[in-house]
Amino acid sequence: MITTKRAIVASLLFSTFLFSQEGTIKASKFGKGIFNIVGADSTWSMKFAARMQFMSNSSWEASNNKLINPTQDFLVRRARLKFDGFAYSPKLKYKFELGLSNRDVSGGSQYTGNTPRYIFDAVVMWNFYKNFSLWVGQTKLPGNIERVISSGNLQLVDRSLLNSYFNIDRDMGVQLRHHFVLGDEFIIREKIAISQGEGRNITTGNLGGHQYTARIELLPFGEFEKAGDYLGGDIYREPKPKLMLASTYDFNNNAVRTRSNSGTYMINDIGFYETNIKTLFADAMFKYKGFSFMGEYALRDASNPFAKNSDGTLTGAIVDEGRAYNLQSGYLFKSNYEVAARYTNIKFDKDVTAKGFEKQVTLGLSKYVVGHKLKIQTDVSYLSSEIGNDEVMWRLQFDLHF
Repeated sequence: MITTKRAIVASLLFSTFLFSQEGTIKASKFGKGIFNIVGADSTWSMKFAARMQFMSNSSWEASNNKLINPTQDFLVRRARLKFDGFAYSPKLKYKFELGLSNRDVSGGSQYTGNTPRYIFDAVVMWNFYKNFSLWVGQTKLPGNIERVISSGNLQLVDRSLLNSYFNIDRDMGVQLRHHFVLGDEFIIREKIAISQGEGRNITTGNLGGHQYTARIELLPFGEFEKAGDYLGGDIYREPKPKLMLASTYDFNNNAVRTRSNSGTYMINDIGFYETNIKTLFADAMFKYKGFSFMGEYALRDASNPFAKNSDGTLTGAIVDEGRAYNLQSGYLFKSNYEVAARYTNIKFDKDVTAKGFEKQVTLGLSKYVVGHKLKIQTDVSYLSSEIGNDEVMWRLQFDLHF
Protein backbone atom coordinates (compact mmCIF):
# COMPACT_ATOMS: atom_id res chain seq x y z
CA MET A 1 0.00 0.00 0.00
CA ILE A 2 2.89 2.37 0.82
CA THR A 3 4.40 1.77 -2.62
CA THR A 4 1.07 2.52 -4.27
CA LYS A 5 0.65 5.79 -2.37
CA ARG A 6 4.18 6.87 -3.29
CA ALA A 7 3.43 6.12 -6.92
CA ILE A 8 0.30 8.27 -6.77
CA VAL A 9 2.18 11.21 -5.25
CA ALA A 10 5.03 10.85 -7.76
CA SER A 11 2.62 10.76 -10.69
CA LEU A 12 0.89 13.93 -9.45
CA LEU A 13 4.19 15.79 -9.15
CA PHE A 14 5.32 14.62 -12.58
CA SER A 15 1.97 15.56 -14.12
CA THR A 16 2.18 19.04 -12.61
CA PHE A 17 5.65 19.55 -14.12
CA LEU A 18 4.63 18.15 -17.50
CA PHE A 19 1.44 20.14 -17.76
CA SER A 20 3.25 23.33 -16.80
CA GLN A 21 5.43 22.83 -19.88
CA GLU A 22 2.71 21.92 -22.36
CA GLY A 23 -0.42 23.71 -21.17
CA THR A 24 -1.77 26.55 -19.08
CA ILE A 25 -2.24 26.22 -15.33
CA LYS A 26 -4.80 28.57 -13.79
CA ALA A 27 -4.70 29.23 -10.08
CA SER A 28 -8.10 28.60 -8.53
CA LYS A 29 -9.92 30.21 -5.64
CA PHE A 30 -10.09 28.25 -2.42
CA GLY A 31 -12.52 25.34 -2.79
CA LYS A 32 -12.33 25.36 -6.61
CA GLY A 33 -9.49 22.86 -6.93
CA ILE A 34 -5.73 22.98 -6.39
CA PHE A 35 -5.05 23.70 -10.04
CA ASN A 36 -6.96 23.80 -13.31
CA ILE A 37 -5.01 22.86 -16.42
CA VAL A 38 -6.06 23.65 -19.99
CA GLY A 39 -4.17 22.12 -22.91
CA ALA A 40 -2.18 24.42 -25.18
CA ASP A 41 -4.60 23.70 -28.05
CA SER A 42 -7.68 23.82 -25.75
CA THR A 43 -8.62 20.22 -26.62
CA TRP A 44 -8.49 18.98 -23.02
CA SER A 45 -8.58 20.15 -19.42
CA MET A 46 -7.98 18.76 -15.95
CA LYS A 47 -8.92 20.07 -12.52
CA PHE A 48 -7.23 18.45 -9.55
CA ALA A 49 -8.67 18.72 -6.04
CA ALA A 50 -8.22 17.09 -2.65
CA ARG A 51 -10.47 16.80 0.37
CA MET A 52 -10.22 15.48 3.91
CA GLN A 53 -12.60 14.74 6.76
CA PHE A 54 -11.40 14.31 10.34
CA MET A 55 -13.91 12.91 12.82
CA SER A 56 -14.22 12.18 16.51
CA ASN A 57 -16.89 9.64 17.45
CA SER A 58 -18.10 8.84 20.97
CA SER A 59 -20.92 6.45 21.85
CA TRP A 60 -22.62 4.92 24.87
CA GLU A 61 -25.18 2.20 25.43
CA ALA A 62 -28.36 3.43 27.13
CA SER A 63 -29.69 1.01 29.72
CA ASN A 64 -32.02 1.68 32.68
CA ASN A 65 -31.66 5.44 32.20
CA LYS A 66 -27.87 5.16 32.41
CA LEU A 67 -25.13 5.53 29.82
CA ILE A 68 -22.74 2.57 29.97
CA ASN A 69 -19.88 0.99 27.99
CA PRO A 70 -18.45 4.21 26.48
CA THR A 71 -16.34 4.03 23.32
CA GLN A 72 -14.37 6.79 21.59
CA ASP A 73 -12.19 7.08 18.51
CA PHE A 74 -10.52 9.60 16.22
CA LEU A 75 -10.16 8.85 12.55
CA VAL A 76 -9.49 10.24 9.11
CA ARG A 77 -13.01 9.52 7.88
CA ARG A 78 -12.28 10.34 4.27
CA ALA A 79 -9.21 11.39 2.24
CA ARG A 80 -9.84 11.78 -1.47
CA LEU A 81 -8.09 12.94 -4.65
CA LYS A 82 -10.37 14.13 -7.45
CA PHE A 83 -9.70 14.77 -11.13
CA ASP A 84 -12.20 16.03 -13.69
CA GLY A 85 -12.31 17.93 -16.96
CA PHE A 86 -12.92 17.29 -20.64
CA ALA A 87 -11.07 15.41 -23.38
CA TYR A 88 -11.04 16.44 -27.06
CA SER A 89 -14.31 18.36 -26.69
CA PRO A 90 -16.22 20.02 -23.82
CA LYS A 91 -19.01 17.56 -24.65
CA LEU A 92 -16.80 14.65 -23.54
CA LYS A 93 -16.22 15.03 -19.80
CA TYR A 94 -14.62 12.70 -17.26
CA LYS A 95 -14.32 12.23 -13.52
CA PHE A 96 -11.76 10.19 -11.60
CA GLU A 97 -11.75 9.94 -7.79
CA LEU A 98 -9.41 8.01 -5.50
CA GLY A 99 -9.88 7.23 -1.81
CA LEU A 100 -6.85 6.86 0.45
CA SER A 101 -8.13 6.61 4.04
CA ASN A 102 -8.56 3.23 5.73
CA ARG A 103 -12.35 3.61 5.56
CA ASP A 104 -12.11 4.53 1.87
CA VAL A 105 -10.12 1.48 0.77
CA SER A 106 -11.52 -1.15 3.16
CA GLY A 107 -13.47 -4.13 1.87
CA GLY A 108 -10.76 -5.77 -0.21
CA SER A 109 -11.40 -9.47 -0.80
CA GLN A 110 -11.08 -12.20 -3.39
CA TYR A 111 -13.76 -10.35 -5.37
CA THR A 112 -11.55 -7.26 -5.66
CA GLY A 113 -8.36 -9.19 -6.42
CA ASN A 114 -7.42 -9.06 -2.71
CA THR A 115 -6.41 -5.41 -3.14
CA PRO A 116 -7.62 -2.17 -1.51
CA ARG A 117 -10.54 -0.45 -3.22
CA TYR A 118 -8.84 2.80 -4.20
CA ILE A 119 -11.10 3.76 -7.10
CA PHE A 120 -14.41 5.43 -6.30
CA ASP A 121 -15.27 7.05 -9.63
CA ALA A 122 -13.78 6.43 -13.07
CA VAL A 123 -16.41 7.60 -15.53
CA VAL A 124 -16.67 9.29 -18.93
CA MET A 125 -19.73 11.47 -19.67
CA TRP A 126 -20.54 12.14 -23.36
CA ASN A 127 -23.16 14.73 -24.29
CA PHE A 128 -23.70 13.11 -27.68
CA TYR A 129 -26.96 14.78 -28.76
CA LYS A 130 -28.83 17.83 -27.44
CA ASN A 131 -29.96 17.00 -23.86
CA PHE A 132 -28.81 13.35 -23.99
CA SER A 133 -25.68 12.18 -22.16
CA LEU A 134 -24.10 8.73 -22.05
CA TRP A 135 -22.07 7.79 -18.99
CA VAL A 136 -19.64 4.85 -19.10
CA GLY A 137 -17.57 3.50 -16.21
CA GLN A 138 -17.81 3.22 -12.45
CA THR A 139 -19.80 5.81 -10.52
CA LYS A 140 -22.86 6.24 -8.30
CA LEU A 141 -26.07 4.74 -9.56
CA PRO A 142 -29.07 7.16 -9.71
CA GLY A 143 -30.47 6.00 -6.39
CA ASN A 144 -31.74 7.82 -3.30
CA ILE A 145 -30.82 11.50 -3.17
CA GLU A 146 -28.96 11.22 0.13
CA ARG A 147 -26.53 8.71 -1.40
CA VAL A 148 -25.89 10.75 -4.54
CA ILE A 149 -25.10 13.88 -2.52
CA SER A 150 -21.35 13.87 -2.01
CA SER A 151 -20.10 12.93 1.45
CA GLY A 152 -18.38 16.31 1.51
CA ASN A 153 -21.65 18.19 0.96
CA LEU A 154 -23.79 16.66 3.71
CA GLN A 155 -25.97 18.68 6.06
CA LEU A 156 -25.09 16.46 9.04
CA VAL A 157 -21.87 14.64 9.89
CA ASP A 158 -22.83 11.52 7.94
CA ARG A 159 -25.72 9.89 6.10
CA SER A 160 -28.73 8.25 7.73
CA LEU A 161 -29.49 4.64 8.64
CA LEU A 162 -31.83 4.48 5.63
CA ASN A 163 -28.84 5.03 3.40
CA SER A 164 -26.70 2.57 5.37
CA TYR A 165 -29.15 -0.30 4.89
CA PHE A 166 -30.88 0.40 1.57
CA ASN A 167 -28.70 2.48 -0.77
CA ILE A 168 -27.57 1.02 -4.11
CA ASP A 169 -24.19 2.80 -4.09
CA ARG A 170 -21.67 2.66 -6.94
CA ASP A 171 -21.36 0.11 -9.73
CA MET A 172 -19.73 -0.43 -13.12
CA GLY A 173 -21.81 -0.04 -16.25
CA VAL A 174 -23.51 2.49 -18.51
CA GLN A 175 -26.05 5.25 -17.84
CA LEU A 176 -28.24 7.28 -20.18
CA ARG A 177 -29.39 10.68 -18.92
CA HIS A 178 -31.79 13.20 -20.46
CA HIS A 179 -33.76 16.26 -19.45
CA PHE A 180 -36.36 18.56 -20.98
CA VAL A 181 -38.37 21.61 -19.99
CA LEU A 182 -42.15 21.97 -19.92
CA GLY A 183 -43.45 25.52 -20.22
CA ASP A 184 -41.17 28.19 -18.82
CA GLU A 185 -39.40 26.34 -15.99
CA PHE A 186 -40.80 22.86 -15.22
CA ILE A 187 -37.83 20.51 -15.64
CA ILE A 188 -38.04 16.73 -16.00
CA ARG A 189 -34.88 14.63 -15.74
CA GLU A 190 -34.67 10.93 -16.64
CA LYS A 191 -31.80 8.62 -15.69
CA ILE A 192 -31.41 4.98 -16.74
CA ALA A 193 -28.54 2.65 -15.79
CA ILE A 194 -27.47 -0.90 -16.64
CA SER A 195 -24.69 -2.13 -14.38
CA GLN A 196 -22.85 -5.25 -13.28
CA GLY A 197 -24.76 -5.61 -10.01
CA GLU A 198 -21.92 -6.41 -7.58
CA GLY A 199 -20.67 -2.96 -6.58
CA ARG A 200 -17.42 -1.06 -7.10
CA ASN A 201 -13.94 -2.40 -7.91
CA ILE A 202 -15.09 -5.98 -8.52
CA THR A 203 -12.57 -7.93 -10.64
CA THR A 204 -14.20 -11.36 -10.82
CA GLY A 205 -16.49 -10.54 -13.73
CA ASN A 206 -20.27 -10.49 -13.65
CA LEU A 207 -21.85 -12.86 -11.12
CA GLY A 208 -25.55 -13.63 -11.44
CA GLY A 209 -27.41 -11.19 -13.69
CA HIS A 210 -27.26 -7.45 -14.29
CA GLN A 211 -28.70 -4.52 -12.37
CA TYR A 212 -31.23 -2.15 -13.94
CA THR A 213 -31.98 1.29 -12.46
CA ALA A 214 -34.41 4.00 -13.57
CA ARG A 215 -34.97 7.39 -11.93
CA ILE A 216 -37.20 10.34 -12.75
CA GLU A 217 -36.90 13.80 -11.20
CA LEU A 218 -39.50 16.58 -11.36
CA LEU A 219 -38.51 20.21 -10.70
CA PRO A 220 -41.73 22.25 -11.04
CA PHE A 221 -40.09 25.58 -10.11
CA GLY A 222 -36.95 25.21 -12.21
CA GLU A 223 -33.34 24.47 -11.35
CA PHE A 224 -31.84 25.01 -7.92
CA GLU A 225 -28.99 27.51 -7.54
CA LYS A 226 -25.67 25.89 -8.55
CA ALA A 227 -27.17 22.36 -8.50
CA GLY A 228 -28.24 22.92 -4.90
CA ASP A 229 -30.74 20.05 -5.07
CA TYR A 230 -27.72 17.77 -4.60
CA LEU A 231 -26.20 19.74 -1.73
CA GLY A 232 -27.06 19.41 1.95
CA GLY A 233 -28.66 22.52 3.45
CA ASP A 234 -29.69 25.70 1.65
CA ILE A 235 -26.22 27.27 1.56
CA TYR A 236 -27.19 29.47 -1.41
CA ARG A 237 -30.38 30.70 0.29
CA GLU A 238 -32.71 30.12 -2.64
CA PRO A 239 -34.47 33.45 -3.35
CA LYS A 240 -37.52 31.59 -4.69
CA PRO A 241 -38.99 28.27 -3.51
CA LYS A 242 -37.37 25.29 -5.23
CA LEU A 243 -38.64 21.73 -5.13
CA MET A 244 -37.52 18.37 -6.49
CA LEU A 245 -39.74 15.27 -6.39
CA ALA A 246 -38.15 12.01 -7.52
CA SER A 247 -38.49 8.25 -7.60
CA THR A 248 -36.08 5.40 -8.38
CA TYR A 249 -36.78 1.76 -9.18
CA ASP A 250 -33.89 -0.70 -9.09
CA PHE A 251 -34.02 -4.35 -10.19
CA ASN A 252 -30.99 -6.58 -9.58
CA ASN A 253 -31.50 -9.75 -11.59
CA ASN A 254 -30.12 -12.88 -9.91
CA ALA A 255 -28.32 -10.82 -7.26
CA VAL A 256 -25.67 -12.64 -5.21
CA ARG A 257 -25.29 -10.12 -2.33
CA THR A 258 -27.59 -9.52 0.63
CA ARG A 259 -28.16 -5.81 -0.09
CA SER A 260 -28.48 -5.91 -3.87
CA ASN A 261 -25.02 -4.74 -5.02
CA SER A 262 -23.57 -4.49 -1.50
CA GLY A 263 -23.58 -6.53 1.69
CA THR A 264 -22.17 -10.03 2.04
CA TYR A 265 -22.00 -12.57 -0.77
CA MET A 266 -24.56 -15.38 -0.56
CA ILE A 267 -22.18 -18.31 -1.02
CA ASN A 268 -23.56 -21.86 -1.22
CA ASP A 269 -22.31 -25.34 -2.05
CA ILE A 270 -22.29 -24.80 -5.83
CA GLY A 271 -21.03 -21.22 -5.93
CA PHE A 272 -23.55 -18.47 -5.23
CA TYR A 273 -27.20 -18.31 -4.30
CA GLU A 274 -29.08 -16.02 -6.70
CA THR A 275 -32.35 -14.16 -6.21
CA ASN A 276 -34.03 -11.12 -7.77
CA ILE A 277 -33.86 -8.06 -5.50
CA LYS A 278 -36.06 -5.01 -6.03
CA THR A 279 -35.46 -1.63 -4.38
CA LEU A 280 -37.79 1.37 -4.58
CA PHE A 281 -36.98 4.94 -3.52
CA ALA A 282 -39.14 8.06 -3.35
CA ASP A 283 -37.57 11.32 -2.22
CA ALA A 284 -38.06 15.07 -2.15
CA MET A 285 -35.90 18.18 -1.65
CA PHE A 286 -37.23 21.65 -0.87
CA LYS A 287 -35.26 24.86 -0.24
CA TYR A 288 -36.17 28.49 0.33
CA LYS A 289 -34.29 31.38 1.97
CA GLY A 290 -32.09 29.22 4.20
CA PHE A 291 -34.74 26.63 5.06
CA SER A 292 -34.33 23.12 3.70
CA PHE A 293 -36.28 19.88 3.88
CA MET A 294 -35.38 16.43 2.58
CA GLY A 295 -37.60 13.36 2.74
CA GLU A 296 -36.84 9.79 1.64
CA TYR A 297 -38.66 6.48 1.52
CA ALA A 298 -37.07 3.11 0.71
CA LEU A 299 -38.52 -0.36 0.16
CA ARG A 300 -36.61 -3.57 -0.61
CA ASP A 301 -37.77 -7.13 -1.19
CA ALA A 302 -36.50 -10.29 -2.88
CA SER A 303 -38.06 -13.17 -4.78
CA ASN A 304 -36.74 -15.51 -2.09
CA PRO A 305 -34.71 -13.81 0.66
CA PHE A 306 -33.38 -17.02 2.26
CA ALA A 307 -30.14 -18.22 0.65
CA LYS A 308 -30.11 -21.98 0.04
CA ASN A 309 -27.78 -24.74 -0.99
CA SER A 310 -28.53 -26.94 -3.98
CA ASP A 311 -30.37 -29.44 -1.73
CA GLY A 312 -32.64 -26.72 -0.31
CA THR A 313 -30.92 -26.35 3.08
CA LEU A 314 -30.37 -22.81 4.34
CA THR A 315 -26.91 -21.25 4.21
CA GLY A 316 -27.70 -18.62 6.86
CA ALA A 317 -27.39 -15.63 4.51
CA ILE A 318 -30.54 -13.49 4.27
CA VAL A 319 -31.51 -10.56 2.05
CA ASP A 320 -32.18 -7.43 4.14
CA GLU A 321 -35.84 -6.94 3.28
CA GLY A 322 -37.74 -4.05 4.78
CA ARG A 323 -38.72 -0.42 4.46
CA ALA A 324 -37.60 2.90 5.87
CA TYR A 325 -38.26 6.60 5.81
CA ASN A 326 -36.02 9.51 6.59
CA LEU A 327 -37.05 13.12 7.34
CA GLN A 328 -34.44 15.85 7.59
CA SER A 329 -34.69 19.63 7.90
CA GLY A 330 -32.52 22.60 8.75
CA TYR A 331 -32.20 26.36 8.76
CA LEU A 332 -29.11 28.33 7.79
CA PHE A 333 -28.70 31.66 9.59
CA LYS A 334 -27.03 34.66 7.93
CA SER A 335 -24.04 34.05 10.21
CA ASN A 336 -23.56 30.74 8.30
CA TYR A 337 -24.42 28.68 11.34
CA GLU A 338 -26.99 26.00 10.61
CA VAL A 339 -29.18 23.92 12.89
CA ALA A 340 -30.58 20.66 11.54
CA ALA A 341 -32.61 17.69 12.70
CA ARG A 342 -33.25 14.22 11.30
CA TYR A 343 -35.62 11.39 12.11
CA THR A 344 -35.06 7.94 10.60
CA ASN A 345 -37.34 4.92 10.97
CA ILE A 346 -36.20 1.49 9.81
CA LYS A 347 -38.59 -1.46 9.79
CA PHE A 348 -37.07 -4.72 8.63
CA ASP A 349 -39.26 -7.65 7.67
CA LYS A 350 -39.09 -9.38 11.04
CA ASP A 351 -40.27 -12.74 9.67
CA VAL A 352 -37.25 -12.71 7.35
CA THR A 353 -34.46 -10.87 9.16
CA ALA A 354 -35.53 -11.16 12.84
CA LYS A 355 -34.17 -7.62 13.25
CA GLY A 356 -37.36 -5.67 13.94
CA PHE A 357 -37.25 -1.86 13.95
CA GLU A 358 -34.65 0.85 14.51
CA LYS A 359 -35.39 4.52 15.12
CA GLN A 360 -32.84 7.31 15.27
CA VAL A 361 -33.17 11.01 16.09
CA THR A 362 -30.26 13.32 15.25
CA LEU A 363 -29.70 16.99 16.12
CA GLY A 364 -26.85 18.84 14.44
CA LEU A 365 -25.00 22.14 14.33
CA SER A 366 -22.75 23.30 11.48
CA LYS A 367 -20.54 26.30 10.86
CA TYR A 368 -19.85 26.95 7.18
CA VAL A 369 -16.66 29.01 6.82
CA VAL A 370 -16.47 28.63 3.03
CA GLY A 371 -19.64 26.71 2.22
CA HIS A 372 -19.13 22.95 2.25
CA LYS A 373 -15.45 23.42 1.36
CA LEU A 374 -14.42 24.47 4.85
CA LYS A 375 -16.79 23.64 7.68
CA ILE A 376 -17.11 22.25 11.19
CA GLN A 377 -20.04 19.99 12.06
CA THR A 378 -21.25 18.25 15.16
CA ASP A 379 -24.31 16.14 15.91
CA VAL A 380 -25.79 13.96 18.62
CA SER A 381 -28.03 10.95 17.95
CA TYR A 382 -30.26 8.68 19.97
CA LEU A 383 -30.88 5.21 18.52
CA SER A 384 -33.64 2.97 19.82
CA SER A 385 -33.77 -0.64 18.68
CA GLU A 386 -36.26 -3.47 19.11
CA ILE A 387 -33.34 -5.82 19.65
CA GLY A 388 -30.48 -4.80 21.95
CA ASN A 389 -29.81 -1.70 24.03
CA ASP A 390 -30.44 1.83 22.88
CA GLU A 391 -27.44 3.96 21.96
CA VAL A 392 -26.31 7.59 22.26
CA MET A 393 -23.72 8.88 19.79
CA TRP A 394 -21.87 12.21 19.58
CA ARG A 395 -19.73 13.19 16.60
CA LEU A 396 -17.51 16.13 15.72
CA GLN A 397 -16.11 16.57 12.21
CA PHE A 398 -13.85 19.00 10.33
CA ASP A 399 -14.01 19.22 6.51
CA LEU A 400 -11.34 20.73 4.27
CA HIS A 401 -11.75 20.73 0.48
CA PHE A 402 -9.23 22.37 -1.84
